[in-house]
Amino acid sequence: MSIYNKRQEIAEFAKDRIQEIYDYDKDKVSTHNTQDLHHELFNTDYYIIGRYQAKEWLGSDAFDIIYEIQEFERDNFGCVTTDLSDPEKVVNMYVYIVGYEILEEVISDFLDDKDDWGSDEEEVC
Repeated sequence: MSIYNKRQEIAEFAKDRIQEIYDYDKDKVSTHNTQDLHHELFNTDYYIIGRYQAKEWLGSDAFDIIYEIQEFERDNFGCVTTDLSDPEKVVNMYVYIVGYEILEEVISDFLDDKDDWGSDEEEVC
């Protein structure tokens, strides 16, 4: 699976989770509260659990992903804090980072789709 495909998979994961949140509370899904949604989607649970599954998911992109994590953490925190020897932590930090990059677009696309189809509720005559 290429980096592009991994990012697409993460975007689909986000879209599915946004749908669940929207079904529960429509007001939580907007482009005005991406920080709260990002936290709920990418910081309250692991994307992948298990060392073997994480290693398989990383595949040949492991070093590119590690590089992106290092760059993000140095830019935002001044140092690298993720344990880069733990594949599970690497995957989940990468998903967290990609979540920042894609979330606003995913939310916008999701809400545009909702507008195109109108309300999910049927009108009662």
